Amino acid sequence: MVVHREVRTTELRRTYGFEEVAIVPGDVTTNPELSVTDLTIGPFSFSTPVLASAMDAVANPAFAGHMSRLGGLSVINLEGIQTRYDDPTDAIEEIIAADKDDVTTVFQRLYLQPIREDLIAKRVAEVKKTGAVCAVSLTPAMTKKYAPMAVEAGADILVVQSTVTTARHISRSYRGLVLSEIIAELKVPVLVGNVVTYSAAMELMEQGIDGLLVGVGPGAACTTREVTGIGVPQVSGTLDCAAARDDFYANGGKHVVIITDGGIRTGGDLCKALAAGADGVMIGTPMAQTEEAPGKGFNWGMASPHPALPRGTRINVGVRGTLEEVLLGPSHRTDGTMNLIGALKICMSYVGATTIAEFHEKAELVVAPTIATEGKSYQRAGLI
Repeated sequence: MVVHREVRTTELRRTYGFEEVAIVPGDVTTNPELSVTDLTIGPFSFSTPVLASAMDAVANPAFAGHMSRLGGLSVINLEGIQTRYDDPTDAIEEIIAADKDDVTTVFQRLYLQPIREDLIAKRVAEVKKTGAVCAVSLTPAMTKKYAPMAVEAGADILVVQSTVTTARHISRSYRGLVLSEIIAELKVPVLVGNVVTYSAAMELMEQGIDGLLVGVGPGAACTTREVTGIGVPQVSGTLDCAAARDDFYANGGKHVVIITDGGIRTGGDLCKALAAGADGVMIGTPMAQTEEAPGKGFNWGMASPHPALPRGTRINVGVRGTLEEVLLGPSHRTDGTMNLIGALKICMSYVGATTIAEFHEKAELVVAPTIATEGKSYQRAGLI
């Protein structure tokens, strides 16, 4: 006798990335110079709504100073090279010079050096000396230990960041990180990530956070999606988390800043992230491509040195120009990788928005899977 088993099927939800959507022009346009792109985090305001990722190839105290002078914010990784070595230069040079087959082993060895508490205070002081707002990043496991030290040393903003962060976490520890308690203790703005769903975003907002990082695995140097299969395309992730932000605010909560983190390569990507509801973006690889970045044209993910399951790799992204050219122009490229804020201001003008809040209201996204290829046969063939 043949037994036919019932096959249970699950309807898959369609999700969208940057290359699958487009922004519809508005019925009214404005002059680009009227566009105000300010990002507010707690008491701090930034005219350039871009955070430089807490990657060792990107962020050091000097780079934080450069970002500040251009209106943005750089985040220092307090569990990275900067807090393990008095002078991180040699370690970074060794990573850059390593053979591609050996680089993961080099990562794991260099990041075994213990974190030094004195270097946490030293790096914070170095950032503050540049005149920049000091933002620091820690994983949830290390936040209770090191965050109070960083804030006491003068850190202005805390970013609690891991591949996936939730308000509820099951572990064997007696008492894990309780975000509401650390927020009350530190009394500085706290950004938390990373998430990609409405429900996880809502639960984190209820803890009292000031900002939320959106994105699991989209970064050029991250291999989380390949290694674990986890991830949601950035447009859909941002839409869902922004919806949670809006509902949380409508129900009496405070405005929580949404930061789309990862996968942003061009001005068009940045514009689509904000059209999907983000207040700002966090960028890694485009920052690593600047002359001021410590990685000298190389980049690697924060999870690259994991001792058992690395989820990142070193990539050679090259040096394309100065940080000012990438953020504010002028651009000498036609591929959208420079003058990101200029692109945003023009896009805002096309939909008739003068502020990012207006942009959220007025920008319409449509599904457009051919947006990058329609009519572009000569460009795609390299006939330029």
